[in-house]
Formats: sequence, structure tokens, C-alpha cells
Amino acid sequence: SLAKQLIWEEKSMRFEGKVAIVTGGARGIGEAISRGFAQEGAQVVIADILDEMGNKTASDIAAKGGRAICLKTDVTSSQNVNAVVKEVLRQFGKVDILVNDVGWDKPEPFIVSAEETWDKVIAINYKSTIICCRAALDNMIERKYGKIVNIGSDAGRVGSTGEVVYSGCKGAVIAFTKALSREMVRYNININFVCPGPTETPIVMNEMAKSTPKLLDALRHAIPMGRLGKPEEIAAGVLFMASDDARFITGQTLSVSGGLTMA
Repeated sequence: SLAKQLIWEEKSMRFEGKVAIVTGGARGIGEAISRGFAQEGAQVVIADILDEMGNKTASDIAAKGGRAICLKTDVTSSQNVNAVVKEVLRQFGKVDILVNDVGWDKPEPFIVSAEETWDKVIAINYKSTIICCRAALDNMIERKYGKIVNIGSDAGRVGSTGEVVYSGCKGAVIAFTKALSREMVRYNININFVCPGPTETPIVMNEMAKSTPKLLDALRHAIPMGRLGKPEEIAAGVLFMASDDARFITGQTLSVSGGLTMA
């Protein structure tokens, strides 16, 4: 409707004319990031294996006056990711922004975890970031412009009990982000890392609230601000890092965690 369109247009348009790929953009924090980019003018490509959910998010964005499509993507497959980037280039001619939001873990003590789980955690949380960055970089280098924001966790900075391999992956992505940013800065490509704190995603609020309500309360008490983050608050940090407002920032790690980690 016209009212919805006007509400949409009231927002800042920092990303007008930009093309942004958001992996894991179908739900949770990734969905908030996708909506944030679209609301500020970007053409959003939701790259998610949950394509039914991704298409629903894209349709909702379009209904509110934004521009978004969903392309089913297995981020652990170089072949599939390369094909998705090729399709984005075919449709839109460029990739300005890449947000690597996909993540997965199976919380459990390390000594009872299986190698099969390690492989899956490493593939989704670390190798996928390498694959997606490599696929997007050629076009960014050619155009001498690009913004990459890798989404992680403060588990990669301080460790997390029950998430040992996951913590290792996030630490690896921090180091990867810093090293890659050094190589890419000559091409005017900024690469940064955002660490969300505990956030009110559907998984956290639905599953943790039912299965481990005491843990949820403990998290709230541990956060200096006294509450969990909201997906749109994480998205705000990501959008800043992906914008030209952050043009002199690269290789940095930003925690958006209500003060939970001050490192």
C-alpha cells in the first residue's frame, strides 16, 4: 500500500543502487539484516538453503516496497556458491556487499563430541566463509569496490563452554577476516567482523525458553544491559560496517552484545 511505501521511504537510503548477498538471510539475525538492507535501498539476495523460508522473507520485503530475491544456496559447496554468485551477476551485474551470516552448532562437551560433528561445524562456520568470500571477490576486485561483513560470536574471542570447536571456528574467522582485509584493502574492499551477543532469535526464544529457561535467565543477568539483543540491533551494526560510513574501518571486530564481552 501507499502507506507502507511511505514508511519504507522515510528510512535512510545508504544502500540505494547496491547489491547485497546475505547468506543465512531467511530467518533470525540474517532475516533482520536482509530487511535492513532492503529498507535502506539495496537489492537483497537471500542465499539460504531454507529456500521456502527465504522466499517468504523476500516476498514480505517486496510487499513493503523493498527489493529481494532468494536463491537456494549450500554455502559448504564451492560449486553451488559459485553458481549462485554467477546468477547474481547475470541478474544484477555486480556484488557490492557480502554478509556471511550462516552458522550452526551442537552444544555439548568436547570430550563427547564426534568427528562428524566437528566436520559439520567447521564446514558451516568456517569453510563456508572462505568459499563465499572467494566467490564474491573477483567482481569486487574488478570494480575496486566491496564490503564484506563476517558474522561470528564472541566465543571466538573468549571461548565458550560446550562450544569448543565452534569457538575455534569463530576465532579462525576473526583471523581470516583480518588477514584477508590486509590483502584486499588495495582494491578498496573493506572486510570486518561482527560478533552478536545472545539475541532474541526464534530459535533462542522458542527452544531455549522451553528447554533451558534457567540458562536464558542466567544470560540476561550476565549481560550488563540486563537483556538479550534484538535481531534488528545486530543488523544495525552489520549495516554500519557495510556502509560507506565505515569506509576507513577494515579488519576490525565489533561486538554487539550489550556489554557482555568487553575485549
